[in-house]
Amino acid sequence: MSIPTESPKDQMIAILQQQPEDSSYEELLRELAFGRVVDRGLRDLESGRTISNEEACRQIQSWQKQK
Repeated sequence: MSIPTESPKDQMIAILQQQPEDSSYEELLRELAFGRVVDRGLRDLESGRTISNEEACRQIQSWQKQK
């Protein structure tokens, strides 16, 4: 996996061009936000900022107990 090397503007244009012509403003914004989240996740993965599935489950369970 690798971090995209194109500029943020180029990334946004590519995402927008992949969308249907009749996409709503909200749909376009949602796709742009999703692309941003994916990019952030890839950077976290490449830099080692991850946790195991087991640790994620433990953290979620601790949050649920706090309610």
